[in-house]
Amino acid sequence: MAASASAPPTPVHLKRIVAASLIGTTIEWYDFFLYGSAAALVFNKLFFPDSDPLVGTLLSFLTYAVGFAARPIGALVFGHFGDRLGRKKLLVVSLLMMGGATFAIGLLPTHATVGAAAPVLLTALRLIQGFALGGEWGGAVLLVSEHGDAERRGFWASWPQTGAPAGQLLATGVLSALTALLSDAAFTSWGWRVPFLLSGVLVMVGLWIRLSVDESPVFKEALAQAEARKADSDVVEKMPLVAVLRHHWRDVLVAIGARMAENISYYVITAFILVYATTSAGVSKQTALNAVLIASAVHFAVIPAWGALSDRIGRRPVYLLGAAGIGLWMFPFFSLIDTGGFGNLILAVTVGLILHGAMYAPQAAFFSEMFATRMRYSGASIGAQFASVAAGAPAPLIATALLENYDDSTPIALYVIAAALVTLVAVGVAKETRNRDLTALDDEEEETAAADTVTARA
Repeated sequence: MAASASAPPTPVHLKRIVAASLIGTTIEWYDFFLYGSAAALVFNKLFFPDSDPLVGTLLSFLTYAVGFAARPIGALVFGHFGDRLGRKKLLVVSLLMMGGATFAIGLLPTHATVGAAAPVLLTALRLIQGFALGGEWGGAVLLVSEHGDAERRGFWASWPQTGAPAGQLLATGVLSALTALLSDAAFTSWGWRVPFLLSGVLVMVGLWIRLSVDESPVFKEALAQAEARKADSDVVEKMPLVAVLRHHWRDVLVAIGARMAENISYYVITAFILVYATTSAGVSKQTALNAVLIASAVHFAVIPAWGALSDRIGRRPVYLLGAAGIGLWMFPFFSLIDTGGFGNLILAVTVGLILHGAMYAPQAAFFSEMFATRMRYSGASIGAQFASVAAGAPAPLIATALLENYDDSTPIALYVIAAALVTLVAVGVAKETRNRDLTALDDEEEETAAADTVTARA
């Protein structure tokens, strides 16, 4: 098994796999972040017009958080079928679901047209977005991790992670261009719909690329092994979720803890910043968007570098550096924004995202290397997406509520620092996974297969 499964792919083939994963994650994150930016900028006026402006923003972010609530469900469903049927099939489904929901948001009637039905429809489509994204991340990073070799897995697996800043860059860039070209009235009336409708075109491109790649050879080999084991011993594998929770619950907890600082800091830096900069620092909407746009470009560039560094010194040291750095940066972050200067705003967001990248880049390889192939999609997705409910989902909501109650950035900074401490503990107690052979994990699983299966009786 190890020989065939671990045979290195050709450089051209591996780059095609990386491109397929990257284009898909870029589109998925474009759709997801587009909603977050729109929630901060216009949804409070279009779907919650009867509320106080800041309360309307809170309600708008609440529908934003609903998408996170659906992500663990997506992780469970996509993880189960991804471990049973393969990574590629489920990635096609997630792309179509996300793109379809985003396109439909661009066609939604507002509160002025259909009343209370408007926010209900918006919330339903946000749930579909979250469900799809819950299944996308695990499949995309595993498709690359399982094609690449152990020595450069951190570098190659970090490329699907760049889909987040690429999607943020694309979403923010489109919104920034529209707000620059259109008057506030035109943007609020119809301009906000354009980036959502653009998703339909992007999905077609992503689908064409994603359908052209092969299934993970590690998965195909593990599937063949499982079928042979079933034929020889007349046993049926337990559900991947059961195997994960029975034998890898510690790894799941590590993944959840590792995500806390990474997830919370990211949404404070990229989503809440649009509220804080425009309401407390007196920065214009266009200026705030441009700062996030520039910082996202730097974020995209540094993620592969952090991934490559994790191949040299380990996943844990790079991750710990990012978590400690983001905690230390929070007070300077808000102090720079409070000056109202564009240069200081760029510096605050850029340094924050560079430090975030030190956590986000090794995360793909780190989580992939914790689980055996036949439970890897479930294990990695559960750890990542269940954390999003406690971390990313309420982050803009909590930050906005703290701002409303205290009218000061200090509680928000302490909130992110607390998350950084959780991550430092979680990653600090984890085992180093660099250079771990994925097929060796499958050999270990095979040795304990009796504990993971139930006899199938006629």
